[in-house]
Amino acid sequence: MGTKSTHPGFHPINRRDGIFQEQIHDAYKITGKLPEPTVCPQCSAVFHQGRWQWLGAPAKAHEHHCPACQRIHDRYPAGFLTLQGDFLQSHRDEIMHLVQHFEKKEKTEHPLKRIMATEEKDGEVLITTTDIHLARGIGEAIHEAYQGDLEFHYNPAENLLRVHWSR
Repeated sequence: MGTKSTHPGFHPINRRDGIFQEQIHDAYKITGKLPEPTVCPQCSAVFHQGRWQWLGAPAKAHEHHCPACQRIHDRYPAGFLTLQGDFLQSHRDEIMHLVQHFEKKEKTEHPLKRIMATEEKDGEVLITTTDIHLARGIGEAIHEAYQGDLEFHYNPAENLLRVHWSR
């Protein structure tokens, strides 16, 4: 039992474990640590315990724009959701109510998840969001409620998600 036997043709594998850097570059993600507490002068979200939260703004808090307000100011969305089809035209109010309800629910727990704008043109609705996960979540909620075709196109180089729903 004290001898090791190696099978012919066996070659040990050299491990190259290590820490890998994040490949997604998001210019709106704050790289350093903000002093706590920090409040966004635009929306009054508070950076506390390492994340943005809806809290009462403490006295003498530092000020810094949150990533969502910065995206809105720069008009640079992270998510694009396009809705189209005959079903959309006949159920537009219901679908838009679902969109607004979903965003409201998400925004109560995650201040950085917001709808930036809603545009209607040529029978399509384009919704832009400050977060890729919000665009995906709205698309999935519409698909779950009304079925139809749902497509996702993610661009990792720009950290950008395009969602397309039609029925």
